[in-house]
Amino acid sequence: MPQLTLLSAEYKHWLDGRVIPIVIALLPNFGNTEKEKGGETIMGPLAILVCFSCPILVLGLLAFLNKTLRKPILRQREFNARGIRGPPYKFLFGNAREIQKMKTAAAAKPMSNLSHEIRTRLEPHLATWTEAYGKNFVFWMGPEPILVVTEPELVKVVGNDAEKVYQKLESEGYIKKLFGDGLVTSRGEKWAKMRKLVNHAFQGDSLKSMVPAMVASTQVMLQRWEDHVGEEIEVFEEFSLFTAEVISRTAFGSSYFQGKLVFEGITKLLHLATKNAFNIQIPGLSCSKVYKSKDEIEAEKLEQQIRDVIIAMVTKREEMVTNGDLDSCGSDFLGLLVKARYEDDESKRISVDDVVDECKTFYLTGHETCNILLTWAMLLLSIHTDWQEEARKEVMTHFGSRTPDADGIMKLKTMTMIINEILRLYPPAFEMMRKVEKEVRLGNFLVPANTNIIISYLSLHHDPKIWGEDVHLFKPERFSEGLAKATNNVQSVHIPFGVQVILQALCGW
Repeated sequence: MPQLTLLSAEYKHWLDGRVIPIVIALLPNFGNTEKEKGGETIMGPLAILVCFSCPILVLGLLAFLNKTLRKPILRQREFNARGIRGPPYKFLFGNAREIQKMKTAAAAKPMSNLSHEIRTRLEPHLATWTEAYGKNFVFWMGPEPILVVTEPELVKVVGNDAEKVYQKLESEGYIKKLFGDGLVTSRGEKWAKMRKLVNHAFQGDSLKSMVPAMVASTQVMLQRWEDHVGEEIEVFEEFSLFTAEVISRTAFGSSYFQGKLVFEGITKLLHLATKNAFNIQIPGLSCSKVYKSKDEIEAEKLEQQIRDVIIAMVTKREEMVTNGDLDSCGSDFLGLLVKARYEDDESKRISVDDVVDECKTFYLTGHETCNILLTWAMLLLSIHTDWQEEARKEVMTHFGSRTPDADGIMKLKTMTMIINEILRLYPPAFEMMRKVEKEVRLGNFLVPANTNIIISYLSLHHDPKIWGEDVHLFKPERFSEGLAKATNNVQSVHIPFGVQVILQALCGW
């Protein structure tokens, strides 16, 4: 900041020597002065206020221009000098308005056929700028630069992060209300502690024990469908109810209707977060502490409602503890969280806020990702009836008329191929964000400190140089010899759920 300090000092000298005397000279015209007999001007209260306010306002304006104009221009020159190009910075909003226009135009175009080429529709800005500037480029959200990385080898470096230089971003705003400081957003020691706890809740044996509850929920759904044979069924809504029921049963020991308020609240909050994703806060002019928008007010109410419901669930579970025996809390996810609240070892103990945040995280990530996957699976297997038939044969071969079990499910090779291909074409999460807090070398680039980085999963999953010219076709057979063969031994290019969900958090991202 030495340049800014020097600039401020220069302007302060200029203000003291030029601006303030001019203001004082003009003050009599404002009718806020008095004159003594000798003709000397005496400043009134308003004049004094203006004299003191003027330097502060000008300095504030200079700081604002430094943040929104001078620094971004200097940083863009720095990126260009290091070989990182991108669309030019535009005052105050960066490229946010361009992105909104591109997204609006892309969404307005009718889809003439059932094409799986969805990147130009969902991420038109990234598709356009990749063509113009290459696989790695920088764009601007307000005055903040964002480096987009889609080169496989660089993605692998960021994903492995051996030196722990690619950090999660500090969550704020709507994202903070959605995830709190849970596993998805936490960092350092807290992340390690919560990861270990969640990993224990969903280890192999624990997952196997959940299968009967999953099967029971599936049977209920299928019985409901039998009442609508020959009619259209809105499968997205059906799978939303189904996944919510499974999560409620297996992780929280309740039913969907008991957790209904949580699911509904999180869905509404997610909608608000998506709606406001490209809103830019003007630096220095944020007045959210004084004035809140309609969406911000609604988000705060939803956050409190969700918290109240979860706290009620936690309290009910704590009431199950008899004679100080914490094992009576249960062995499901909620039970393990409640036990961790009363750990004797302070380093392993968690707060009630931690419990709430982890519950919100699991409700959101587990529900949304599985719901999206199942919906796309239903659509694609309805279109590609040959693969539907192959999947049916495999299931009948392994189970016949028996109820599916965990061991048998692990042997379903065809189903695994189908799921991998669906997740390649339609990943529930499109991108991952990281931040470098100090200068770091990434491949041939020297990335400046305090740069946000985006890894676009959609770009990787739809890159013909990785997957071949048939990249936009539904071809599960590409995974017939495993993930390594399908990706030419660059497995980092297939990121089915994305880092912002529990499965990736458990893997260490």
